[in-house]
Amino acid sequence: MKRLSLRTAIVAAVLAAAVFFCLPTFFPGRLPWEWFDRKRVSLGLDLQGGMHLVLEVDTTKVVENAIERTQQELREAARKKQIVNLKIERPSPFKIELQAQGAENVGRLKEMLDKEFRDLRIGRIADEPDRYHITLDLPDAEAEQIRKMAVDQALETIRNRVDQFGVAEPDIRRQGDRRILVQLPGIQDTQRAKELIGRTALLEFKLVDEAHDVQAALQGTLPPGSEILYKVEEDPATRRTTRTPFLLKKTALLTGASLTDARVQLDSQYGEPYVAIEFDRKGARIFERVTGENTGKRLAIVLDNKVYSAPVIQEKISGGKARITGRFTLDEARDLAIVLRAGALPAPVTVLEERTVGPSLGADSIRAGIVSILVGGFLVIAFMILYYKWAGMLANIEIFLDLLIICAGLAAFGATLTLPGLAGIILTIGMAVDNNVLIYERIREELRNGKTPRGAVDAGFERATTTILDANITTLITALVLFQFGTGPIKGFAVTLSIGVVASMFTAIVVSRVVFNYFLDVRRIKRLSI
Repeated sequence: MKRLSLRTAIVAAVLAAAVFFCLPTFFPGRLPWEWFDRKRVSLGLDLQGGMHLVLEVDTTKVVENAIERTQQELREAARKKQIVNLKIERPSPFKIELQAQGAENVGRLKEMLDKEFRDLRIGRIADEPDRYHITLDLPDAEAEQIRKMAVDQALETIRNRVDQFGVAEPDIRRQGDRRILVQLPGIQDTQRAKELIGRTALLEFKLVDEAHDVQAALQGTLPPGSEILYKVEEDPATRRTTRTPFLLKKTALLTGASLTDARVQLDSQYGEPYVAIEFDRKGARIFERVTGENTGKRLAIVLDNKVYSAPVIQEKISGGKARITGRFTLDEARDLAIVLRAGALPAPVTVLEERTVGPSLGADSIRAGIVSILVGGFLVIAFMILYYKWAGMLANIEIFLDLLIICAGLAAFGATLTLPGLAGIILTIGMAVDNNVLIYERIREELRNGKTPRGAVDAGFERATTTILDANITTLITALVLFQFGTGPIKGFAVTLSIGVVASMFTAIVVSRVVFNYFLDVRRIKRLSI
């Protein structure tokens, strides 16, 4: 009786926990605890619709940017060392070429390279007493590390943007060396989401080159150190776009790397939304110095090489706050604030694959999955009742307990139910019945050998348990391997299969034994209906 009480307590605790974790799924939004209400079974992309993207990070561009920064650092260091007549050029996107003349300049250049730029790899070299010609690039290991870090940073940036966008249960992970898989279940505005994810969001503040004529620059006489960027505006009434050229200094005085916050606000005078930004301490000091030194000049706010505004600096601006305007809609302003808060992508990303699953297709998948479960379950239930009578009814009840425990497990672990996951549930139903069949056939065999009902039940469970454990543990190992090395749909199948295997073993070995012991020890039945 003590063993019966202990097993009964274990069964009651497991079933109570299963019901507890299933409540948010069956009664969403009706529970008083917000943290608990979020513990519900989430549907995957194939069941509730949404967007599937495969992105590729342009890691080549990251290495080019690193070489460009190194080139700028070389110029700054040479200026500090007072190295004159030094040519710093890039014969290719990944190489830097230095040429110095004069014994004194050559000596200073060699000393600077040995002390401050030892990490660069030396290529072609021509070393003469009064002439020095050298080619530098990044070592292969460092270039590979930069590429890897770029993909990792892009993954984290995209995850931050999606989280702030408000997508429930997104699936964002690395795929191969340069690709990122993004699955957004339940998303409706797919175009807006795609633009939000793929936007580089490089924010720069650049001075307008007012010393030269922009029209002359458009005709081909571009001043050194300047570039032409455009402000693109769309008339909401006519949907016509206008492109206004701006001649800007290439050097960015401040970038979005110094941002700490970006929020949408409404202009009190015109009621138009704009994005209010704040800088960190260092950025605030730079912004104050830039605005103080360039009062009366125009400072362009550039995002992804597109000019948003170019206001005149009226006075020195302290406090580290600014605003970005540009005829935004409210959604456009919100998306801009999101990408600025999440940070810029380290390199451009390209959409390699895009699929959109409609909610109706997801509903059809759910309907087909439920029909499969009902039809398969009905056939199994009918067979068990006809063949095993009362014991078959017990096995059928355990099927529903298995489904309850699977639902609770998915909710408790925050797993997502996918179409392959439904297939895993259907497979679990068959495996659960198989466990009961092993036990019942053993009990039948013992009864045919002349044992009493109590002796037959004890021997049947004892001999069948080892077989059940062996068969289910091998299946569980396979499911765990699928979960570890599989991707999206395969993982969904592995999750439901793993929970189902554990649930079916528990109900077949523990729950069945409790019920049999109750009827044999408490109700003291003399004949088994099996």
